Amino acid sequence: MTLTDSIRERAARIRLLLMDVDGVMTDGKLYHYPREDGQVIEVKGFDSQDGLALNWLQARGIRTGLISGRVSAGAAERAKQLNMTYVYQGHLEKIPILEEILVKAQVRPGEVAYIGDDLTDIVVMNRVGLGIAVANARPEVKSAAHYVTAARGGSGAVREVAEAILEARGLWGEILEKYEVSG
Repeated sequence: MTLTDSIRERAARIRLLLMDVDGVMTDGKLYHYPREDGQVIEVKGFDSQDGLALNWLQARGIRTGLISGRVSAGAAERAKQLNMTYVYQGHLEKIPILEEILVKAQVRPGEVAYIGDDLTDIVVMNRVGLGIAVANARPEVKSAAHYVTAARGGSGAVREVAEAILEARGLWGEILEKYEVSG
């Protein structure tokens, strides 16, 4: 991917990557399957390549987390599988959560990247060093973003961002080398 010098500079400072879930880690579709007891099972799909890239970030000291307006057992399990440091669900008002995470993580806003897709994400994007919209984000979110991914949410957008951060920090080459990819 080709990054502008401005985006590369912002990405090089990132120590924490936060993101929304529905529409970012997933394609935004929610599948509800009713059980016989009247309860509903919610199913959503997560991109495996996104997950691999999040593991690469964490292995190189870049923490990850999610801030979601919805509560989902599937999202909680995915965050656990990915060893995400910060997992906040059920928060439509995301600024207090961002402020709490900044204190816990001991990072400055300029050291945080946030990936979003909908209006509730803009306020967070406006307060971090690298605000990112996925390709299928609302037009208002794209306008507010520093960077818009080529990939859609749930289809490699998180991977794209992780690679950009790793490349900007000079870490992408070691990943390619580890997997014997000539580049």
